[in-house]
Amino acid sequence: MIETINKLIRTSRQMVQEFGREPTNEELAKRLQLPVSKVRKVLRVAQEPISLETPIGEEEESHLGDFIVDHNGISPSDAVINLNLREQTAQVLKTLTPREEKIIKMRFGLEDGSEHTLEEVGQNFAVTRERIRQIEAKALRKLRHPSRSHRLRAFLENGTRGV
Repeated sequence: MIETINKLIRTSRQMVQEFGREPTNEELAKRLQLPVSKVRKVLRVAQEPISLETPIGEEEESHLGDFIVDHNGISPSDAVINLNLREQTAQVLKTLTPREEKIIKMRFGLEDGSEHTLEEVGQNFAVTRERIRQIEAKALRKLRHPSRSHRLRAFLENGTRGV
């Protein structure tokens, strides 16, 4: 395969010199006496990587990487909104008792990203899962009260925009 790639690249360079342009896959196939499908396959395999730091433009101030969109990344505005939401959530949770705050954080995965069962939280506090359920329910009632919930409600009402 490597021999075929090298042969194809050499032939392509020769044809660029002859024609003054890149040869078509059909022209390469004819010259190398290979099927067009094989030429396409070899060209796909032989694509050389290009650095994202490759300069673009006359001034070479821009780089190729500047023009590539990361669809998996988070936008700066979303990052700020998420940070604001985390800060507001932390402030609202601080209005609970330390025990209630810890239980809510464990149950909803706000501490380590992993949600814990009533049983797991109960073992952590050395109480039954029923007692944890009662404390959680009381804490959630407190959080729903307008004096606490208004800070977080703004994120829902304004399309995740904070106050």
